[in-house]
Formats: sequence, structure tokens, C-alpha cells
Amino acid sequence: MLIRRERAADIGGIAAVHRSAFAERAAVPAGPNTAPGAAPDPVEVGLVGALRGGDAWIPTLSLVAEEYGAVVGHTCLTRAAVGPFPVLALGPLGVLRERQRDGIGAALVHAALGAADALDEPLVGLLGSLDYYPRFGFAPAARYGIAPDRPEWAMHLQVRPLTAFEDRIAGEFRYADAFYEL
Repeated sequence: MLIRRERAADIGGIAAVHRSAFAERAAVPAGPNTAPGAAPDPVEVGLVGALRGGDAWIPTLSLVAEEYGAVVGHTCLTRAAVGPFPVLALGPLGVLRERQRDGIGAALVHAALGAADALDEPLVGLLGSLDYYPRFGFAPAARYGIAPDRPEWAMHLQVRPLTAFEDRIAGEFRYADAFYEL
């Protein structure tokens, strides 16, 4: 397996990964171009597309896991903020359903965190599983004086300070606009 930057030719494969990974939670109604009887796309498929088209997109931090020439996993880091401080947000993270629990998601998270740290980013935040993400050093955001801008997110907002983190980075966490347009 190879972890690398996303290429233009990967866009369809990335959508397929998120479609597979989140199929059980599909919540976006079928659009006018959807084939009759086709299942609606999971929110994450549209979210990646919306992020890719926005100002928060960082092309060098959109990563795929490739195996035998096929995309089997994807994650991205996009620009977010804690108060006035620029930080990153991780997600979505998706792995083909049949390849989940094979270490692909973990490899993507490690690669993303390593890339962010190498770029001197101070912190990565996410909304995610309290059982999964702590193994990568994520902790409840409240421990660092960081709160979500939506109170209902408080239980699942986690952050991972990186080498460039400073204690003065505290306040309200805000995702890229695309996260609020779901």
C-alpha cells in the first residue's frame, strides 16, 4: 500500500471510497442526475467535493491510500481556525468497506499528522469517535481550552497538538464553511 497525495485522476476513486465507507449513513437525497433506484450519496461524498472547491482546501494535504493502482482510502486536512489562529481539520476519513480494519485508516491518519507537523501546523481538530482517534494522540478539545462553535459538537470535538502548538491557541474551533453547508 502506498500513501500519497491526491491526483486529479483519483477524484472518482475518492468518491467511491466515501460512498462505500459511509453507505449505511447515506443522507443526501438523490439528485436530478442520479439514476432511478440508485442509493443516495453519503454526506461525505459531497463534503469532499465542496471542500475541494473552497478556500480551505490544501491540495498537498489530501491523501489517498493506493493498492495495486486503486484508491482504497482517503482523508484530507483543510484549513480551520481556533479563534484567530489558523489550524487544520481532519476529515472525512474513509476506507473501502471491505478493507476496513486492515490498518489503512490508521496509515492515512499517521501520514496526515506527519505531513501537518512537517508543515509547522500547530494543531489538528476533528469530530470523531472517542474510541478510535485517541490512539493517534487526539484528546477532548476542552482540555486545551478549545470549544466547538456548535454546542452539540462538544462531546466529539477532539484536537491533536503538533510540535508548533502554543498554549495561547485557545477559543472557538471553526471548520471550513463547507462543513456547515451539509
